[in-house]
Amino acid sequence: MAAKKKSQIKSATLFGRVALIGIGLIGSSLARVVRREGLARHVAIATRRQKTLAAAKRLKLGDSYTTDPARAAKDAELVMICTPMSAYAEVARAIAPALKAGAIVSDVGSVKTPVARDIGALLPQGVHLVPGHPIAGTEHSGPEAGFAELFRGRWCILTPDARTDRSAVAKVTELWRRAGSRIATMDAAHHDRVLAITSHLPHLIAYTIVDTAAQLEKDLQGEVIKFSASGFRDFTRIAASDPVMWRDIFLANREAVLDILQRFSEDLTALQRAIRRGDGAMLQGTFTRTRAIRKGVIDAKQA
Repeated sequence: MAAKKKSQIKSATLFGRVALIGIGLIGSSLARVVRREGLARHVAIATRRQKTLAAAKRLKLGDSYTTDPARAAKDAELVMICTPMSAYAEVARAIAPALKAGAIVSDVGSVKTPVARDIGALLPQGVHLVPGHPIAGTEHSGPEAGFAELFRGRWCILTPDARTDRSAVAKVTELWRRAGSRIATMDAAHHDRVLAITSHLPHLIAYTIVDTAAQLEKDLQGEVIKFSASGFRDFTRIAASDPVMWRDIFLANREAVLDILQRFSEDLTALQRAIRRGDGAMLQGTFTRTRAIRKGVIDAKQA
């Protein structure tokens, strides 16, 4: 009997209508999760481009499809904004008149401090904002790139403020839990500082290294590609990520990124000095410390 009750709880519908605004890698993966878990009775999908909308329809990711975000958001209990961050304010202005009282608005953006300004300030009274960031992704984009297992075992960080309705937070938490995510809640500014070092700076370094290779002389560039070692291959994978999304991330999180980048530049200068001086002890000490971080990542099952 207990097992049957547990099964019923797991399959219970969380929302009557969910609207996904934007249907790229994250949005399409979430659509697949909602389908797999039966989390909503109706999934409405909105995206600006007809080609992307046609792909989502072909993949049967939703129940209705439109280029009008307000139409998708009408009567929705949850609106998940999955667009590039530069479109947040535009989307919020479009959906605000269509939102019903008690609706939850969330997002999947990698920077959280601008969300209150770009979305929250534009929402009507009685609508609950629960910002979120699933720390998952690949270098691929578009609805075809999504898959339901994308979030399994990965963290999803929620950054509601102290005034956010607790039941709304609980519902968004349950959504990501059923997607397979591990859930953490933290202050938006703290989130942005943490992600500046764990995600944003590594992407900036990858883009820089690969762009350096792209600007080499043609004959040398060809050999770099031909004889790519595993480290450079990893950088090329990261640097193949959606350029619009990452442009928005760096502009939205500029203060935290610049702070971490300054510290990185100082550390890099110290290594440069050690190499010039032949200071093997300093190099070995640095490389030994970094091995401990790698072990911690593996132990946390984030590798």
